[in-house]
Amino acid sequence: MRAVIQVASSASVSIDGRVVSELPRPGLIVLLGVHVDDAEAQADALVQKIVHLRILGDEQSALELGAPVLVVSQFTLNADVRKGRRPSWTKAARPEQSEPLYEYFVGQLRQQGLEVSTGEFGAMMDVALVNSGPFTLVLDSDELAAPRRAK
Repeated sequence: MRAVIQVASSASVSIDGRVVSELPRPGLIVLLGVHVDDAEAQADALVQKIVHLRILGDEQSALELGAPVLVVSQFTLNADVRKGRRPSWTKAARPEQSEPLYEYFVGQLRQQGLEVSTGEFGAMMDVALVNSGPFTLVLDSDELAAPRRAK
């Protein structure tokens, strides 16, 4: 799994001009891409890293502050752009695999006690945010020592 995490003073997700989700107060926005080889172990590792990262005010974590999190699915995070000019999506998990893992990830964040809102999986969304800092991190579950399942 790959996640782009941004500290945001505000953020919202709109579909067809209608706001469907937003941060109720400053917190984190997480853009989440599921890799074809991902399983729950990768989601668990990413959740643990995100909730404990000391990236908010006074070097506190989202868990310590009770900061809200807005999670948006984004398969394009697994694009392969090494060849040619057109991205390859072969490493992005198909919806039948990625949607349950996305929902599992969101559920695990909620189990940690965080207030979590989401975009709409698979929808064309407009994401608006004010990135505080700016502060942006890119996390990959491969770097968090959670082994991927064997093919």
